[in-house]
Amino acid sequence: MSARRGAWIAGSVAALCVVMLFADYIVAARRKTKDDAIITAARLARKKRDNAVAWVLIGAGVAFVSCAKRIGGSKPPGPPRDVRESGRLKAGCSQDWLPNAGFVDDAVARLGRSKEAAIPLLQAIQGHYHYLPDEALRRVCELTEITPAEIAGTSSFYARFRRSPVGKHVVRVCHGTACHVSGARQITDELRRYLAIPEGADTDPARMFTLDEVACLGCCSLAPVLMVDGHPAGKLTPATACEALRESA
Repeated sequence: MSARRGAWIAGSVAALCVVMLFADYIVAARRKTKDDAIITAARLARKKRDNAVAWVLIGAGVAFVSCAKRIGGSKPPGPPRDVRESGRLKAGCSQDWLPNAGFVDDAVARLGRSKEAAIPLLQAIQGHYHYLPDEALRRVCELTEITPAEIAGTSSFYARFRRSPVGKHVVRVCHGTACHVSGARQITDELRRYLAIPEGADTDPARMFTLDEVACLGCCSLAPVLMVDGHPAGKLTPATACEALRESA
């Protein structure tokens, strides 16, 4: 018998026992007789019956809880969790998952193994992979004095560090004052719609484009302006911004 069916039967028995006890109480409260012997006999019979029902109720409750635990423990495993858990890096993943995995070892040998080398190492890793792969960060912790908590704290504190892969092309839309008043928000919204970037993400599902909002690109005379892989395009409208992406793809 399956755990779900067992839980359903146990729950039904428990509910029936509760109904029986409640009904017995109602009947006893309404029954009136003048014969003390009959009253005593009725009370004794009811007490025995209630005790039996109570034991059945307890057994049904235990069976229900047991089946519920089996149901909860038999769920199929979900997808793997992110390598970060509670701000720490989980161990046990080989650096062989990384392309050019030897780069991390070379960077550590070049930049040092002390805690002070954390930011230069993160900058070097992001410069090479364009984001901070979890496998690379674990390798840094294996080779240096830097702890997983320090890596997680540093990489999340500085906005320039990315923990997710970027697309083939990086699009930076300026949201400085001049670009903002010239329609930068409308351009960004249209690019997100055009690229079908999900809510809360910055990269399209095909990983062709990563869309970043930046404070200033230093091209205020071209407002509104964006850069695709470092190449500027200015005096934009939402339509011409999409055209700039098509030309770079």
